[in-house]
Parts: sequence; C-alpha cells; structure tokens
Amino acid sequence: MKVLVIGPGGREHAIVRSLLADPNVSAVHAAPGNAGISQLVPVHAIDASDPDAVAALAARLAVDLVVVGPEAPLAAGVSDAVRAAGIPVFGPSKAAAQLEASKAFAKEVMAEAGVPTAMARVASNADEAADALDTFGAPYVVKDDGLAAGKGVVVTKDRDEALAHAQTCFDAGGTVVIEEFLDGPEVSVFVLCDGVNTVALSPAQDFKRIFDNDEGPNTGGMGAYTPLEWVPEGLVQEVIDRVAQPTIAQMAHRGTPFVGVLFVGLALTSRGTRVIEFNVRFGDPETQAVLARLKTPLGGLLLAAAKGELDTAEPLRWSPDTAVAVVVAAENYPGTPRTGDRIRGLKKAEALQDVHVIHAGTGLDDDGKVISAGGRVLAVVALGSDLVEARERAYDGVELVQLDGGQFRTDIGRKAARGEIKVTAPGTAHATKAKA
Repeated sequence: MKVLVIGPGGREHAIVRSLLADPNVSAVHAAPGNAGISQLVPVHAIDASDPDAVAALAARLAVDLVVVGPEAPLAAGVSDAVRAAGIPVFGPSKAAAQLEASKAFAKEVMAEAGVPTAMARVASNADEAADALDTFGAPYVVKDDGLAAGKGVVVTKDRDEALAHAQTCFDAGGTVVIEEFLDGPEVSVFVLCDGVNTVALSPAQDFKRIFDNDEGPNTGGMGAYTPLEWVPEGLVQEVIDRVAQPTIAQMAHRGTPFVGVLFVGLALTSRGTRVIEFNVRFGDPETQAVLARLKTPLGGLLLAAAKGELDTAEPLRWSPDTAVAVVVAAENYPGTPRTGDRIRGLKKAEALQDVHVIHAGTGLDDDGKVISAGGRVLAVVALGSDLVEARERAYDGVELVQLDGGQFRTDIGRKAARGEIKVTAPGTAHATKAKA
C-alpha cells in the first residue's frame, strides 16, 4: 500500500512515522512536509489546501490512500477532490468538516444528536455578546466561530477582556460562540469513523496555555500524555455511545457522512461528561503521544475507515508504556513567533532511550541545517514504564535541544504523576482523588 500524507506539521510527522512501521505500507509520500518528514520520505512542494493540486499529486503517485492531516485543507474540500478522483481518503468532506470549521454548526449538530455539551449562544454584535456573557456569568468563554489554529478561544474572569475578544472577531466580519464554563479536568479522545462505524483511540490530555500552571494565552497545545489512569472506568464507551455514534448517525442523516477522525474534546464536570468542542482531524500534540503507543498497524486502520470497513478492523493493541510529548515553541509564540533560528542537539535527544523528536514548524536553511519555521517548532516524545519515567525521559530530551529563545512548559503530566487530578462524580458533593 502506498500512502500520501497531506500537511506540514508535527501531527503529520507522527503519522508518517507510524505508517512506516506498518508492514503493509510499501511507500509513504508527504506534501508539503517539513524538515523532519523530509528525512524519512519523499516530500512534494504543493499547497496543501489546493484540492486540485492534491488530487493531481495523488493520481500521479498512484497512491492507495490519502491521509489529510490539518483542518484547513479539509475545510477547503481537499478530501472531496481526492474522492472524486477515485482514491480512498481518510478525512471528512468539506461539508462534514464544518463540525470544526463552524462551532455554531457543531453546536447545532450536537443538539440534534442529543450530545451533552455546554450551553451556548451565537453572537454577531456587541449587544448580543454582552447579553450572553451576563447570562452565563464568569468565567467567560468566548470562541471564534471558525478555524483559529487552536488559538481562537478566550477563557477569562474579566468581562471587558471577553467583550474585547468578541469585538475583534466582529470587526473582522465574524461571529462568536459564547458558552457556559465547564469545570473539571479535560480529556481528548480520537474516534476513527467510516461514516457508520466508530473506533476510539486511547484518551489523552493536552495543555493549551503557554505557561506552567495553565497561565498565559491559549496555544495550539504545549504538550500531552497518555494513557490517563485517573479517568472514570467506562469513559471511552460513554464517548462512543453518547457522543461519537449519535454524531456520526446525525451527520449521515443530514446527507454528509463523516469519514476520518472525530476529535472529541471533553470536560469531566461535576454534572457529568460534557463535550467542549469537536475537531475533524488528529489533534496536535496528542497525536504524537497516542501514536507512540499504538501497536496496531496504522495504515490498515486508516484504509479501513476510508473504505467504510471499520467494522472488520482488528481490536486495537497498545503498548503498556506511558507516552509524554513536550512541545518546544519559538520565542514570542503564540504571538508572532521568531523563525529562522538554528536547532541543535536533535541527534543527541534522539539517541536517548525511548525518545524521539517530532518536527512541526521546522525547515532547512541553504546549508541543509534544521531551522525554526513556525510557532510550535517540535515535540520531544518519550515512552516510559509509568508517567514519572516517561516525563523524566521527555524532559531529558528537551534539555538537549538548543533553540535560541525556545520555550516549553515544565509541568506536562506533572499533576497526574503526583496523583493530584480530581474527578467529581456527578451528584456527589466531594471530589475523589485519582490514582497516581
């Protein structure tokens, strides 16, 4: 099987690595790729969001499967063009990708499907925003109704800040979704979908804020770990039964079947499990950690989803190890990141036991040296017998990576390693301490 992976980031690098480990995958190509991906497979310099260019490349390479990584190409209709060319593709159609491209649309589908989620209102002007903020109260949650690379969300106790974020969106001609605040720890679950059937991957937890202790502005994600020993028993089945299957059924009922990965962002609240958001692709950096543990060949799994055959897929097999991914970001991220700086120490980090480096925003200079080319530059991923060991190995690798102005969080997975994450069972007045 020959596979073409579309995208330039860390998620795509992790997917490429997993595909290369699949004995049934004979060749992998990537477009446009990055410095790390180019060291593994042939890369092709095309616009990943150009449907005709992607379909033409897939046809020229005679691939058996196209995997579309980022949200922007999906929202642009890349999957539609590839399907029209008669090539199996893992990634939803433009119509189905609205589950991420429009938060208002996602709320509408969730309401129709009876999916538990936060109460929300759509606002298109300052008066509507102010009324919604006052209805739900602080902390205020304001989300851009559109793609924002994970950075279009403001959660604040400052009403003026919330209104200012909404106004910025209005000034740009957009709308916002204002929601009630959901308490409790957050969990990410990737659910593979073939339009009818669903298969959930191991839950992960990511860290959105730029600084330790969840301080500072939101980013696309500064780190992740999996599995989650503290989540309630039966959570994955609950996500399938109450969230994924009803959503997939509703999308099929609408005439827009969903094929790809439904990324379910959850809050385990005192009132039960609630959906924070849907994404329509593998999350970054959770993918880097989750795929590091997946033992089931990835290529066959994604092809089964693309062909509507997930019901015939073998049960998933996982490494017993814990995986931790720590992101190294450029100076000034998530603002306007500094780029063009040399990255050193990558081979030293890769030489550590059970450690590998996933490239995200990287490129090559004229001398073929790896340089920074984006906000989130790379992720150091480590496996360990438990979360404590995996964290130690990941941060040992991070310390070897040299990037001028580089920044990273030091607390990825720390609370869980200390047994400090608490989940409050619905209907109880006290929180129970999670297992370490």
